[in-house]
Amino acid sequence: GSDEEAGSDVEGLEDSEDGEESEEAESSVDDRHLSCLADGLPLSPLPPPYEPDPSLPHAPVRRGNRLNRRDKRLAVRNALRYFPAELHSLLAGEFAAELTKYGHIYMYRFKPRFPIRAYPVQLYPGKSLAGRVIMLMICNNLDPAVAQFPEELVTYGGNGQVFSNWAQFWVAMRYLAELTEQSTLTLHSGHPMGLFPSGPESPRMIVTNGMMVPNYSTAAGYERLFALGVTQYGQMTAGSFCYIGPQGIVHGTTLTLLNAGRRMLSTTGGGQAANSDSSLLAGRVFVSSGLGGMSGAQAKAAAICGCVGVIAEVSEEALAKRHRQGWLDERSDSLDDLIERIKRHRAAGKGVSIGYRGNVVDVWERLVEVHVTTGECLVDLGSDQTSCHNPFLGGYYPVGVEYEEARRMMDSQPDQFRLLVEASLRRQIEAINYLSEKCSVYFFDYGNAFLLQASRAGADVLAVKDVGVDDKDDEQLDESESSSSSRPPSFRYPSYVQDIMGDIFSLGFGPFRWVCASGLAADLKLTDRLASEVLDSLASEPSLPECIAQQYLDNRRWIIEADSHQLVVGSQARILYSDLSGRLALADAFNCAVSDGRLSGPVVLSRDHHDVSGTDSPFRETSNVYDGSAVCADMAVHNALGDACRGATWVALHNGGGTGWGQAVNGGFGLVLDGSQEAGEAAKRVLHWDVSNGIARRCWSGHPLARLAAGRAQAEWPDGQMQLTVPSVASDQLIDALFID
Repeated sequence: GSDEEAGSDVEGLEDSEDGEESEEAESSVDDRHLSCLADGLPLSPLPPPYEPDPSLPHAPVRRGNRLNRRDKRLAVRNALRYFPAELHSLLAGEFAAELTKYGHIYMYRFKPRFPIRAYPVQLYPGKSLAGRVIMLMICNNLDPAVAQFPEELVTYGGNGQVFSNWAQFWVAMRYLAELTEQSTLTLHSGHPMGLFPSGPESPRMIVTNGMMVPNYSTAAGYERLFALGVTQYGQMTAGSFCYIGPQGIVHGTTLTLLNAGRRMLSTTGGGQAANSDSSLLAGRVFVSSGLGGMSGAQAKAAAICGCVGVIAEVSEEALAKRHRQGWLDERSDSLDDLIERIKRHRAAGKGVSIGYRGNVVDVWERLVEVHVTTGECLVDLGSDQTSCHNPFLGGYYPVGVEYEEARRMMDSQPDQFRLLVEASLRRQIEAINYLSEKCSVYFFDYGNAFLLQASRAGADVLAVKDVGVDDKDDEQLDESESSSSSRPPSFRYPSYVQDIMGDIFSLGFGPFRWVCASGLAADLKLTDRLASEVLDSLASEPSLPECIAQQYLDNRRWIIEADSHQLVVGSQARILYSDLSGRLALADAFNCAVSDGRLSGPVVLSRDHHDVSGTDSPFRETSNVYDGSAVCADMAVHNALGDACRGATWVALHNGGGTGWGQAVNGGFGLVLDGSQEAGEAAKRVLHWDVSNGIARRCWSGHPLARLAAGRAQAEWPDGQMQLTVPSVASDQLIDALFID
């Protein structure tokens, strides 16, 4: 059938209330499309040439068009490796033209013509459940309703690649269809290296993205290597195939805002810090930017928290998408109108999200103007969720330049564009600094490298002095040991991990998620109910520390309300922040429900890499580690290795993440619960390690809450099976006396 007919079939699946009709429609999609995934690259007949769909959002032009002649030859040569020699003369010129026009060889000709999305797992071809599950997860990451730039294989973050090109997609799908319990697929930065013999106890897939010899892990070097097709930026869950749409960041942002409100109110004395109701932030105004991929969650989270969320967005397309989805309550196209809306909703004290079509710098500067002229403070909380890990290639748009003109400039005038971005960052910080000083605005970095890029642009954002380090100490370092390479800078504003989420991570809580592979909404609702029961049971534990009880209460409220917030985009997935006890209990409840038939299909467990032990990043996940090891990546590497050894279905290890190439190492996993005893045992081993690894590292760094969590983790294993090296903390008085000026 035609593409239009296929599309109408899919719409029917989403709208049908009749299970038999839905199953019949799904089968027709499988018969026509999904079975071809097992065939690999479509070469006979060769698909016709394809131009990117103008109705879809597309990635900015990459810098690959600036390669020298030798590298351009190498990029085309590398791309042709996926195809038989008889096709080289036909495809070589086409790939060279793509490299020149788009800065990368995406192989648009080979983009599947059928709708890509997370179909029920049983419809995918394959010899193993694990292979079919991974196919489902890949397709979800490339679903146009989920992915930021689907035709460039970017899931989120501006450059979070699933694969580097469409040939890799097809080759990987063929291998996954052949995957058995005796083999393992390895992916090297998107490239399927092959199937290798293993065994049932081994991971079915091992993924690495962007692994580099450390000296060569530079942002400038990345653009060249990506253009050559030899590495890619997997972000976090883009390249590990565990993205669940913006729902994940909705929950994380909801918890961040709630706990930011508690911190703000406990500091100012304006409320009860332990309040978990939406009234905590009633009448408070939160200002930020970004409504694209993950940042699109900010509006929804603000409304859930009960505050007035003002989110600026330069892209009409992104803003309109969130408004249509219902994640954005209102929109405004003028600053005068925006200010009036803020005043009105602030007085009403009800949660609402307002999208401003324009640049966030204009918003911050207008808020300054209002205060200067009237003395009125119209903002309480502030942050930023632009993709500042990639500020000069579409991650941050400068004030005073229209959106489309900026996209042209970043390719045609990159040096001038860079200067405009840096000037814009300086203006934004200047306005934030004023409001922080005059109105006590609580501003925090959301781990997107905003403060880092602002400092590099010369903005007044550095702390007066790095904590515990004298200027003259820095002078004694030679160039190879400079603080820029061994110690990250200190900023006048905290990372949200330092001030808010770091304590939560140290307690062992983090973004645990699951996907119902049946594709049935009824299965997801059942898991919601099971999760609520688990949280009720955990919260009733005698002598439960208040700091842990608060997290259970927040997440219980979240899971009870989750369905009503209509958070599902793509696969039938859910997220909540859970500690070790919760994750173990949830996995057991889900696996039992699959085993006894209450759930219609398997459940896939995973998490965001942004978790207790998944990521080492001095500007985000380990920014509250103060023993000097914030820049060390042993934890994340051990995380992936340990999960692989203990029964994870697949594991991933990445360079980068939300803070930028070379700024983090992060890892994750996927684990399929099929109802078997073996799956249940693997889940216990994997989940215990996956959390305890991070708790142990945070405990050793000296965090008192991690020490509390470590004791609880050890209690899960009898007879001393888990033993931790616990620090003996020296007194400040003793150490200070040794080094007196």
